[in-house]
Amino acid sequence: MRIERLGRGGTVAQVLAGLDARARRSGLPAPAALTGEWFGCAAVIAPSLATAAVPPSHAFESARVRPGTGARRPGGPVIGGGWIGYLAYPDGSGAAPSLPAAAGGWTDSVLRLDLDGCWWYEALTDEPCPRDVAATVTDGTVTGSTPTVGAAWHIDWSAPDPTEHRRGVESCLDAIRAGEVYQACVCTRFTGRWSGDPLGFFADAVTRTSPARAAYVAGPWGAVASLSPELFVSRHGHRLRSSPIKGTLPRTADPSELRASVKDVAENIMIVDLVRNDLGRVADTGSVTVPELLTVRPAPGVWHLVSTVAATARAGTSVRELLDAAFPPASVTGCPKIRARELLQRWEPHARGVYCGAVGMSGPLAGLELNVAIRTVEFGPDGSCALGVGGGITADSDPDAEWRECLDKAASIVRLPSRSAHLTGGVR
Repeated sequence: MRIERLGRGGTVAQVLAGLDARARRSGLPAPAALTGEWFGCAAVIAPSLATAAVPPSHAFESARVRPGTGARRPGGPVIGGGWIGYLAYPDGSGAAPSLPAAAGGWTDSVLRLDLDGCWWYEALTDEPCPRDVAATVTDGTVTGSTPTVGAAWHIDWSAPDPTEHRRGVESCLDAIRAGEVYQACVCTRFTGRWSGDPLGFFADAVTRTSPARAAYVAGPWGAVASLSPELFVSRHGHRLRSSPIKGTLPRTADPSELRASVKDVAENIMIVDLVRNDLGRVADTGSVTVPELLTVRPAPGVWHLVSTVAATARAGTSVRELLDAAFPPASVTGCPKIRARELLQRWEPHARGVYCGAVGMSGPLAGLELNVAIRTVEFGPDGSCALGVGGGITADSDPDAEWRECLDKAASIVRLPSRSAHLTGGVR
């Protein structure tokens, strides 16, 4: 294990731009990043991450990955390294997604930005921080010149069909009235064509919107730029946490309206009960608690209702057993979960892909933290891209309001201004 204090340096966007330029010059894979609120830090970056498609059962698992102990040092938690990647939503009908069902890679070292603005280099080995990596952090670029903030990128978006989404919502309402489900998350998607560098998009998006659980990972298979505000699950030692989001209003509205909404409160509480059940499948009896209920929090473009469920995992519970119990995330399925998943495949004309899956990191020291892959752009190697959006449907839902909620959730992404300078590069 090695830890080096690098000191204050560039912003996350500047460091990512410098690392991407370094990787291109050296013929290395692109960097990967977790930014916002991960492992008690402001950012965790793999300077270069070789990734590949893996079987879904292997995502976030490795012979080197064990439940973290939550080790700490002055300046924050020890992370060191681990497996960074994603696991796509497992259900779906219609056209096959352009990205693999799971992809990621292992890193023995990371750059960590602590909450005081200091950069650290941490490695699971004894290897020192490469000089050009350290210079990229502290100077922005290895030459010491003024750092660029991001590479050029452009996306031409096409909106989903509102009539198609309405049919799904109305079918869900029929199922609720028939007693088949109490709640379900009905989704649709924006599609588009991209050019330039997806990492440039990610750097611009996190700079402008500051999502709490943002993540970026790329490879020859494509790229995932997740701007999620939601924690799916974390595991530190035997401590489990999940913070489901249910309930949304545009940021222009009075946030007090959200807490007063019968529909949104009911939606959130139903999902809290579902998360309690999911974690309870691998938790010590009596250890499942709800330390936070119905808190209104800001997210890019919207207000959300957020609750938190905590539990103590039974001794010997593996990452795979935890995911078998809780994945896909409760907040993007419905109640009861199995029946909702079955029906959603009838109501949604497209497979969700990475959207509604999970992106994050699992490491031997850091433990496990995964987001819910909402507000997530999938970049296909063929130049296609997709952005899923959706919302929870209850008996009180209005189809027109549900459509507006989808547009509100997508707005901060689809309206992001492009960097349309000379477009080069692409997914590597």
